[in-house]
Amino acid sequence: MVALLALACAAGGAGALWQGRDLHELVIERSAAADEPADAEGEDVEPPSEDATQSEGEVVEREAEAHFVVHVDGAVGEPGVVELTGTDLRVYDAVGLAGGLLDDADTSQVNLAEPLSDGAKIHIPREGEQAEQPEGSQQPLAGQAQTSGATGSGQATLLVNINTATSEELQTLSGVGEATAQAIIEERQRGGPFAAPEDLMRVPGIGEKKFAKVKDSICV
Repeated sequence: MVALLALACAAGGAGALWQGRDLHELVIERSAAADEPADAEGEDVEPPSEDATQSEGEVVEREAEAHFVVHVDGAVGEPGVVELTGTDLRVYDAVGLAGGLLDDADTSQVNLAEPLSDGAKIHIPREGEQAEQPEGSQQPLAGQAQTSGATGSGQATLLVNINTATSEELQTLSGVGEATAQAIIEERQRGGPFAAPEDLMRVPGIGEKKFAKVKDSICV
């Protein structure tokens, strides 16, 4: 009887130890499983590949590029229209596509670092040549006429039309101030348009000496 009781106690203790071991191992397994990263479907999450990141960067760069069509002439190797595509383009980029600068190019009158604009015209003057004026600026102002060769240098000279010139334009003449300019305007309003440049001496205060200073700069 004593032997049977001892055997039963030993069996019960072993069973309790075995159950405790199973419970401990089950807790460890569940804890380890909770530490593993998984997505909503239970699969591992993989970081984006380097190729995918690089591809996204290339798309952003392509979107930032712009297309330019500009006209380059003057002292360049191949004057004409050039097309450029890129970012942060400058005047010298367009000049390079037009054959580059010639030996007699005068870059002191041109800003080669200026940002490029679509549809622009870039003129590179030669040494001794004045830089090209903005479009429309070569047209005479109201009260001015244009004649060529008057200075002997082949460049155009602007003459002041004393019949239509404003007070400000008349004051560009040698020896003509605000008062004299106003007197010229009043005389042409009172006595009618001047028929010849010499008629300017109709204006009080303008004699032969003052007229001699302005005669080469006026017209009717």
